[in-house]
Amino acid sequence: MLKLLTPDLHIESVFKLNLEKLKKNNIEGLIIDIDNTLVSWDIKYITERAKQWLLNLEKEGFKVCLVSNNTRDRVVVFNEELKLPAIHRALKPRIGAFKKAMKNIGTTAENTAVIGDQIFTDVLGGNRIGLFTVLVVPIVGKEFWWTTLVRKIERHILKIVLKDNRGDI
Repeated sequence: MLKLLTPDLHIESVFKLNLEKLKKNNIEGLIIDIDNTLVSWDIKYITERAKQWLLNLEKEGFKVCLVSNNTRDRVVVFNEELKLPAIHRALKPRIGAFKKAMKNIGTTAENTAVIGDQIFTDVLGGNRIGLFTVLVVPIVGKEFWWTTLVRKIERHILKIVLKDNRGDI
């Protein structure tokens, strides 16, 4: 079970992700969480920094799909400017949304990475279907009450599974 909760990579922020090394690992598609990965969960609109980072991914040749457990309204408003493929109410860690995202961007499990801030949704879901999993440190900020409880459990698991997994690919 711990293997399913262990990310392939643990980094401080999406903005510090080494894109060249992803390419060397044959990653072509990126499934990216929104809340506390790209912006704090209470930020309604995309920030300029996140917008430029996502635009750069496309310039670098990556195919991107946003996948969130949040509502349709939240995802649509966040994605208004970019109009990326996006999935709301994903029910992560269930694998249906990950499969749908790969179909939307034309990739397979072998060449797709999932990037998110939660072990029990992003990492577990991605590992269940063989994606390359990237866990980012959650963006500092206010969180949904349920997430606050889950984070306490995650901290204990992180101590176990991330002993040798912090850093770059």
